[in-house]
Amino acid sequence: MSPGGGVSTGGGPRRRLVGDIGGTNARFAIAQDGKLGDIRVLPAVEHPTLEHAVKAFLAMVPAAEQPHEAAFAVAGPVTGDRMAFTNHAWSFSIAELRTALGLERLQIVNDFSANALAVPYLADSELQRIGGGTAVPDQPIGILGPGTGLGVSGLIPVPPSAQAEVKPPARRWVPLAGEGGHITMAARTDQESRLLDHLRSRFDHVSAERVLSGQGLVHIYEGLAALEGKPSTGYTPAQITDPAQGASDPLCNAAVEMFCAMLGTVASDLALTLGARGGIYLAGGILPRLGTRLIASPFRGRFEAKGRFSPYLQAIPTRLITHPSPAMVGLANLP
Repeated sequence: MSPGGGVSTGGGPRRRLVGDIGGTNARFAIAQDGKLGDIRVLPAVEHPTLEHAVKAFLAMVPAAEQPHEAAFAVAGPVTGDRMAFTNHAWSFSIAELRTALGLERLQIVNDFSANALAVPYLADSELQRIGGGTAVPDQPIGILGPGTGLGVSGLIPVPPSAQAEVKPPARRWVPLAGEGGHITMAARTDQESRLLDHLRSRFDHVSAERVLSGQGLVHIYEGLAALEGKPSTGYTPAQITDPAQGASDPLCNAAVEMFCAMLGTVASDLALTLGARGGIYLAGGILPRLGTRLIASPFRGRFEAKGRFSPYLQAIPTRLITHPSPAMVGLANLP
């Protein structure tokens, strides 16, 4: 998490520009007192720079509603003033962007840190339960989700004695800003081993993101086709997950099944690493489109399949976030 600039002490309502900057789209809205206004989606390819995209959005905002500050979630590590995106050509200086936009304050956070910050604010109606388990209060929470890439984060509870004087529930949690999507993908079955061997012939490093992302779905499908000696079809991720396509091409269904199973492996690894007895939450652009197929998939079974630690994982709930823009909720409530 990287702040830029100071905070004005002037009175009046605090309006914040929030933006979820992904590899494909940039989503913007004006937030006031933690409440989001209308979200507008701008295709990243239509704007040469992030500054250009932000100014295009602000041109649609009435003068009386122009923001004092901004908070952006970016798909990539936040390690200093200069930002570069993992899955996009944009780059920028936080300090220079704040000045160019005339903002008093600009905060930049990893996109999945923003998703994690949203979890305490989501209603039960914005979550879909997958499998059993019950969350233990005040225990770590994990979050991950495949989209253009694979985002991973978590929330670590802060003891009451160390809580800052900010509005709850934000003061109770510290988000993690890591790059867990780039861990080395592990195989659980012989078929997965063969697939990963095939992918290792193409890539120096087969990370979790290589298979658990939009392009990862394509890698799984093409890998399964190659292992069966079938030609590549050039399917897009949307075609692979389309039930109608799966009815005519069983390899599409097989790719989705393997995708969900491997996601279960990574989710359970995250749960064990964080001790996430507060639950594992799933986000990203792909999973909501799967609907009930995710519930019926091998995901939860794989999540629990950890030998001696299966009972530990059986007690941890897994939930799919159905809110369309959780990162924006997290940014709106960022301290």
